Amino acid sequence: MRLHDEIVPFHRNGKRGDEDYEEGEEEEVISSIEAGFLQPPSRSLQRKLVIVGYALTSKKIKSFLQPKLEGLARNKGILFVAIDQNKPLSDQGPFDIVLHKLTGKEWRQILEDYRRTHPEVTVLDPPDAIQHLHNRQSMLQCVADMNLSNSYGKVDVPRQLVIKKDAASIPDAVTKAGLMLPIVAKPLVADGSAKSHELSLAYDQPSLQKLEPPLVLQEFVNHGGVLFKVYIVGEAIKVVRRFSLPDVCKRELSRIEGVFRFPRVSCAAASADDADLDPGVAELPPQPLLEKLARELRRRLGLRLFNLDIIREHGSRDQFYVIDINYFPGYGKMPEYEHIFTDFLLSLGQSRYKERSS
Repeated sequence: MRLHDEIVPFHRNGKRGDEDYEEGEEEEVISSIEAGFLQPPSRSLQRKLVIVGYALTSKKIKSFLQPKLEGLARNKGILFVAIDQNKPLSDQGPFDIVLHKLTGKEWRQILEDYRRTHPEVTVLDPPDAIQHLHNRQSMLQCVADMNLSNSYGKVDVPRQLVIKKDAASIPDAVTKAGLMLPIVAKPLVADGSAKSHELSLAYDQPSLQKLEPPLVLQEFVNHGGVLFKVYIVGEAIKVVRRFSLPDVCKRELSRIEGVFRFPRVSCAAASADDADLDPGVAELPPQPLLEKLARELRRRLGLRLFNLDIIREHGSRDQFYVIDINYFPGYGKMPEYEHIFTDFLLSLGQSRYKERSS
């Protein structure tokens, strides 16, 4: 695996990926798109293009398909084509890649059918694999099962408990499971909605009854108020720091009661990359550890587009916890995402073209 700054751009005929796409070729391709259907122009031109059909929410289109990304993609020979959800997917294209982030059983079935009838098209990512991340219980189980530990550190998940109903039973369930206060409560369903990003912090046993199941309850791990967002795009990794919840000391725990709710803890506005932090808190997780973690998760999850929220236990240098995994996250907030993503799409296009040629 290579980190983002080691990615080698896709080359054709000995040229850089952004030097062999002519303006006239772009016009010929764009003029061939009519009513959501792409008519391939000439055979030689079709070889050079990577056609990416996308089915995204309006919010995702605005944040992801920014002008800089589309411009760089055109220069490298990548064409983004909107998928018309009112027409059969098989009647559109032809596509080399289908990029999607829509929800619903009907859409999942459409994609699964399309994957079976169009094995030559790369679907990012398989809908059944994505569904695995929509449940916070199953989401982190694969990390726990890895039991990842090497000379660079250990990766685990916080001790957690699933509560599907009956808030009155939560205090006893927490005691029986041996979870220590404070407790982080997150919605069991992680579907990308605003509600799924909400979390609560409960400081005392009686307040646990105020929580609203279905929930995942996690032990709060002090981590210096900083988390690491690890973006994964294929084999590329990009890590950024974000401010998080502050540490809770024993004295605070003894005098604070109640449940505190947070609409969203980490966002781009809470960047900690330029903050004056304690070096022990700011130090990024070791590259070899992240490479192994990402490689194993890609294999186990069957996904290529996701990110991890990772924390380092405060006072430790090598104990890390994965606290969340998100499919197709807000890449628009990731520095240099345009170059990373277009290089990834080109590598997929290159692989597919080689398979077809052979």
